[in-house]
Amino acid sequence: MTLIEAKNVIKTYGVGEAKSNVLKGVNLKIEEGEFVMIMGPSGCGKSTLMNILGLLDVPSKGDVYIKDKKTTKMNENERAVFRRKISGFIFQQFHLIGTLTALGNVELPMTLDGKEETFRQKRAKELLNIVGLRERENYKPSQLSGGQQQRVAIARSLSNNPKLLFADEPTGNLDSKSGKQVMEILENLHNEGMTIVMVTHDSYMIKYATKVIRMKDGEILEIDKVKDGEVVETEVVKKDV
Repeated sequence: MTLIEAKNVIKTYGVGEAKSNVLKGVNLKIEEGEFVMIMGPSGCGKSTLMNILGLLDVPSKGDVYIKDKKTTKMNENERAVFRRKISGFIFQQFHLIGTLTALGNVELPMTLDGKEETFRQKRAKELLNIVGLRERENYKPSQLSGGQQQRVAIARSLSNNPKLLFADEPTGNLDSKSGKQVMEILENLHNEGMTIVMVTHDSYMIKYATKVIRMKDGEILEIDKVKDGEVVETEVVKKDV
């Protein structure tokens, strides 16, 4: 079943001579249960596309559908409510609150949603256990390594039980060991049925994907189907010249 569909998505910044088309008529579908990686050189529009698919930004033209719901006509508040209901986000920067413990950071989205304290704490502890940090629930971010902070951020992204997870270069600031731990957590979540959309420039990460979207200069060049780390089918969308 199609979870996300983008139709002729264009994103433009600036006006006049400063006008720049960051996305140039992107069309794609993401099916439920896929682990999709968006790849390409710096400045190709990867993160912009992910932000639009995740309703953190809106296209200048074109439409985005999530579960057959047209999202591009939503106002900012409607997008925020819908986004929080169905999706979680992980970024290269961890965006943890320095004055809160690991437990408090994981609880935060549930607090904003008005969940009661007993439920919040139980859920947050369960999630910290999933990412292997149950024993560090009372540590503040400054007391955690970069890899541990990213694992707290993953736990926080799962607090509202999303069906869809967006990750923008989640291992970009981590050493190889911590990066592998993060990817193993994401792999386990995918194996349990979660749909994941991840931006990366690291070709090594293909081993975790089921689909790879390759971009250049704001356009999709090709879409690869992947099985066991190997490309088994390629759809050429636009020839690279």
